Amino acid sequence: MLDIQSIRAEFPILSQKVNGKPLVYFDNAATSQKPKVVLEAIASYYEEINANIHRGVHKLSQLATDAYEASRGKIQRHINAAHSHEVLFTSGTTHGINLVANGFASLLKPGDEVMVSALEHHSNIVPWQMLCERTGAQLTVIPMNEKGELIMEGFDRLLSEKTKVIAVNHISNALGTINPIEEIIAKAHRFGTAVLIDGAQSAAHMKPDVQALDCDFYVFSGHKICGPTGTGILYGKEAWLNKLPPYQGGGEMIKEVTFEKTTYADLPHKFEAGTPNIAGGIVLGTAIDYLNSIGFEAIAAYENELLEYGTRRLLEIEGVKIYGTSEHKTSVISFNVEGIHPFDIGTIVDKLGIAVRTGHHCAQPIMRFFDIPGTIRASFAFYNTKEEIDALVEAVKKAKTMLS
Repeated sequence: MLDIQSIRAEFPILSQKVNGKPLVYFDNAATSQKPKVVLEAIASYYEEINANIHRGVHKLSQLATDAYEASRGKIQRHINAAHSHEVLFTSGTTHGINLVANGFASLLKPGDEVMVSALEHHSNIVPWQMLCERTGAQLTVIPMNEKGELIMEGFDRLLSEKTKVIAVNHISNALGTINPIEEIIAKAHRFGTAVLIDGAQSAAHMKPDVQALDCDFYVFSGHKICGPTGTGILYGKEAWLNKLPPYQGGGEMIKEVTFEKTTYADLPHKFEAGTPNIAGGIVLGTAIDYLNSIGFEAIAAYENELLEYGTRRLLEIEGVKIYGTSEHKTSVISFNVEGIHPFDIGTIVDKLGIAVRTGHHCAQPIMRFFDIPGTIRASFAFYNTKEEIDALVEAVKKAKTMLS
């Protein structure tokens, strides 16, 4: 059992008021709030050990380097990577996906296929489209059904020896669907196909075990797991990372530079050009420690309670339709009220202090599938409460009355 009030007290932003009302923050799928321990760790870095890493013999540089690499080790253990050099620091999920897609440009040829799913965020569509445009490869799409689930029979029909890489999200940001990535990975590997998992939405709700999953790449963002913005992780199997060329050139990613030729550094530095977000990388480890201190099993169980409660309460409102009704989903509810634009609902509930996301959620193909302009998305975290869900329900009822 989680002590929710004690947890909420650790998040300073949750005590504020918006438009004169207590803040109800239901936009966690976009970014999570930060506990005091994370905020204090950011200040501590800049106040005590601010220095560049890997390049100095002075004390502060050594302290910063040790803290940065210790964070890499924490993340390695958290995701159960075989080696710390398989863990690359990035600026976020989008950066990680682009790094891998750029690398595959040297491995693909016309006639090859790249596969994504109908449930993807734009960040896991556009880089692969750009890759196909550069290489002449074809983009194929795993179809979805009305429940917001992938149609695995369609996946089986599409998968072939032509499929060189599959990029699919672990959890849909727009619908909350948990995809059967274990099945996708196992079937893909029968054809020697590489698989990248977009874990932007899953990392906040579960601990990925990359060795058990046997995925080739796994990416996620720090800002969605109580960490700083501008941080993220790309896990890649050593063999695959060694196949891919560097994404950027500059300092740190080199072994030797002459005007005639440059040789590249070993992993992970081959992909970490320039001065990184040092504070962010260190504090991402702090955020991981914080979530593990609460426990991901406890987090998942409580958030599932919120999902079930929120689903039941919202469906009590006449005219509400929920999009994404898979039995396997996380704490995201995307819904509309019949005859009312989602933006209008979102604007009114904001006046009542409630933060939800409205729009297409960077998933326009999903919205086209349902033939809607967008949805109202309420996404819950472990620091939310059922009382806050009640407040959302009353706000939606009020908005409906005003706009009908």
